[in-house]
Order: sequence, then structure tokens, then C-alpha cells
Amino acid sequence: MLQTFEFGEEPIDHFYCLVDRNIRPDGIDLASLRLTDPRNIDQQFRENGCLLMFTGDEIGSLIARGDLDRDNLHESMFHLAKKEGVL
Repeated sequence: MLQTFEFGEEPIDHFYCLVDRNIRPDGIDLASLRLTDPRNIDQQFRENGCLLMFTGDEIGSLIARGDLDRDNLHESMFHLAKKEGVL
């Protein structure tokens, strides 16, 4: 599933996360992640099923390069994850 998190108004404050529903069927619970030590946040995202995560700026760059499709972001992120060997 594609899950988005927004912590501000700028694209850099928007995060797009491809989540493995076998690990987290309902998506990542941000409330529980807020309790995580910031030094371990990457590990916690991985343990919570995050396969790929990009900021809004990164999404824009990947769309401009043709690696992602703005109109079909979820599917194109899934295909990118397969292409890059994440899946």
C-alpha cells in the first residue's frame, strides 16, 4: 500500500512510503513511531514494513526522470521497488 505522511506544507515535509501489507495490513502507525529513538527511526520503518520512502521533492525528481508516474504513483513505486531489487 502507499501511505503518505505530511509534517508541513513544503514537498520536503511530505513523505511517500510503500508499505508491505503482509507486515502491516493497516499501514504504519505513526503514533507508535513517535516513541522511537530518532537514531533508530530507519530501522523502525523497515521493521514496520516500509519498503521505499521518498520525500515530495524526491518524488518530483523521480517523476521528472520518468521513473514514477504521477497518475499511478502506487503502482509505479511498486514497479520501481521490483526493478531496484527491493522486492
